Amino acid sequence: MNPPTPLLRPSPRAWAEALAVVAAALAAMGAVAALGLWAAGAAGLPSGAFPAVLAATVASAVGGTVEVTAGAGLLGRTGATLAAVPLSVTLAGALAAGAALLRPPRHGPPSGPAELPARAARATVLWLLALLGIARAGRHTFRVGLGSSLLDELGEVLGAQPTAGFRADVGTTLGWGLVWLLAVSAVAVCVSRRTPLPAPLMRLREAAGPAVRAVSGLLLGYVLLGLAVGLAVPAAHGHPARTAAVLLLGLPNLAWLALGVGLGGAWEGGVPGAGIGLPVPPALAAVLREGGGADATVDLASLSRHDGRAWVLVAVAAVALAAAGFLTARAFPAPLWRQGVRLAVGLAAGLWAAGAATGLSARYGLSLLGIGELGTFGQAVRLRALLPRLCGLGALWGLVAGVLGGLAARVVPGGGRGGRMRGTGPGRPGRG
Repeated sequence: MNPPTPLLRPSPRAWAEALAVVAAALAAMGAVAALGLWAAGAAGLPSGAFPAVLAATVASAVGGTVEVTAGAGLLGRTGATLAAVPLSVTLAGALAAGAALLRPPRHGPPSGPAELPARAARATVLWLLALLGIARAGRHTFRVGLGSSLLDELGEVLGAQPTAGFRADVGTTLGWGLVWLLAVSAVAVCVSRRTPLPAPLMRLREAAGPAVRAVSGLLLGYVLLGLAVGLAVPAAHGHPARTAAVLLLGLPNLAWLALGVGLGGAWEGGVPGAGIGLPVPPALAAVLREGGGADATVDLASLSRHDGRAWVLVAVAAVALAAAGFLTARAFPAPLWRQGVRLAVGLAAGLWAAGAATGLSARYGLSLLGIGELGTFGQAVRLRALLPRLCGLGALWGLVAGVLGGLAARVVPGGGRGGRMRGTGPGRPGRG
């Protein structure tokens, strides 16, 4: 009789390890989100709304949307939607979850090939339960004063006392939260070189591991570079609290936009009125205001009209990609054509994910006494990547960087030579 699988009949220790994955992700996301919201001034929200705002931010970090509602009783109503991913919170949770997922057990026998998939499956069950609680907690409603006691009393009599609130959407939070954890698990499988895996996942790691490691390192490197630049902003221009809020909530959003623009990619978007209200690069804010609320194109040409230093992004992207191609070729020797193809595919996929995650959509409108249509929403803040252009240029840059990196690795002493990925195979884990 075959022994029971770890998934169907696990021990309490196995569930504790899965719980540790979920707890690590939520702790990291909660800490980063709380600090970012505090820096943004959310701690001063009325009616004790901060815990609900924190829960809604965590829900947004895994792809959930937040619905903002307001009303004036029987006389009027307002509505809004917000779809934006605070990628600093997302990245913190992904790193924590991935590290906990790959951590070997402290006690008991060494894990077998089926242990990692089983742990990921158990963590998924607990993760969805946790997200359900977070989405339910991410809602709050509070009354908005009219400015004087007389107006407040009149509003109560007429049933027109303004209220405002928000709620995290349960469906999108659970759906995209599941996709998020599956993506984190897949990346963890590809970047790990010690963890034993079943034969199909071993072959996946051998095929996709080099590209995933290279692109993940590139994206993380850009975040660290953006952090260094961001830390210099308060010293030069002031606004330390607002800058900290951007770093703790949206640093990868700006860093990966800079990477895409440096490679020739583009975003479209616009903001109504005076602007964004956050200390984003002045050139970016100026481009988004150009259309007066209509779509404007954010690319090297438009940014350089407001700041000639934008062309530095090309040089930074070229150096970063050259380093990624060279280091990948040194660590994972292969024929030149394979070096180019795997980095092209990996960079195109990575830029697609980064471009989609950096999108922003915030719509709001007003309907008062039946005048105006709530469903059409009066104004909007938008930012979306032009994904075909971004992915196509990413594939081209990746192909060139992979081939040139392979050539450089052969020239440099101790460089790579064509062959299989070192230390891997269908029957054994790779060396760290």
